[in-house]
Amino acid sequence: MQILISGATGFLGTALCHRLVADGHQVTAWVRSVVRARRKLPPQVVAVEVLPSHDSTAWDAVINLAGEPIVGKRWTAERKLQLRESRIGLTRQLVKWMAEAPRAIPTLLSGSAIGFYGSQPANVILNESSSGVESFPHQLCRDWEEAALHAQDRGARVCLLRTGIVLDAKQGALSKMLPPFRLGAGGPIGSGNQMMSWIHRQDWIEAVCFLLNHPTLSGVFNLVAPNPVSNLTFSKQLASVLHRPCWLPVPGVVIGLLMGESAELVTEGQCVIPRRLSEAGYAFRYPQLQGALSDLFP
Repeated sequence: MQILISGATGFLGTALCHRLVADGHQVTAWVRSVVRARRKLPPQVVAVEVLPSHDSTAWDAVINLAGEPIVGKRWTAERKLQLRESRIGLTRQLVKWMAEAPRAIPTLLSGSAIGFYGSQPANVILNESSSGVESFPHQLCRDWEEAALHAQDRGARVCLLRTGIVLDAKQGALSKMLPPFRLGAGGPIGSGNQMMSWIHRQDWIEAVCFLLNHPTLSGVFNLVAPNPVSNLTFSKQLASVLHRPCWLPVPGVVIGLLMGESAELVTEGQCVIPRRLSEAGYAFRYPQLQGALSDLFP
């Protein structure tokens, strides 16, 4: 396939580019810096800073993963605008570019997050048809998805990738949790009752490729493993595979003081399952947290 991808130099985009190239696809990355992209991406990937002309290429798919990291900075009014523009504004540009193609581009896989559901009680099991609780993450994901769905106007099938916590030993959220656990000072956050809906990075890549290669599939897909766990369980299992204790909880009030409104991303959660992905026949390599963590930390 001829594939255009945004967000190619990010944590997930880089890994996906390597997989797409290995599978024999022709990949073009729309990036902010070609120089930076050349340091991170396989040499077979064509990196461009301006969306390419439709004159010479018939595109088969667009994969839209761009977006500023939502964790790490306080959600000031300015930061919220940056987060929206990096997702919604860029997605609108991509959809407009797709609409200008002389031949309809068949497929758009577009990023989203389980933040769409907002913070929900641990006993509420959420699938793709569940409603979201009004909050900034919900509004952000809702508007992001709505921007992507306009690609349907030109006949594209659109898959919305509501991604959970992606587990990887060197990058992403898990890598940021590791230092206190490695020092033997790790523990649950707040009550520890909040649910964590996670997915091994390899399963995330496999699931995206599964959706890319199944042209009858469209709509919302939760990219999470089928067995979410509480933050307390996650903390205990992570400490166990690292052969460290799990005894020092982090008070939620401390997280709130440090992160402000964005603290909800770690002090609250949601119990999300991948109903549509499972019904479509995707088989998870790592359906259980213990197996996923053992693979990452053998």
